[in-house]
Amino acid sequence: MPYVNVKITREGVTRDQKRRIISAMTQVLADVLGKDPRTTFVVIDEVDLEDWGIGGLPVPEFRKSAT
Repeated sequence: MPYVNVKITREGVTRDQKRRIISAMTQVLADVLGKDPRTTFVVIDEVDLEDWGIGGLPVPEFRKSAT
C-alpha cells in the first residue's frame, strides 16, 4: 500500500493538473517498484506561499530577493 505525499505551493494548480500528478506518481511506483495502482495512495497538499520557506525566507520574500 504505497503512499506518496506531494507538497506544492498554493498557486492556482488546476484540477486537471492535480489529476495528472496523481496519475504520474501512481505510474512511477507501478513502473519502478511493481506496485499495484489500485492500492497506491497519492495525497497532494497545497501550502500557502507564506508557509513555505526557502533560504530562510517565506517564498514571496525569497522571490523578491531573487529578482
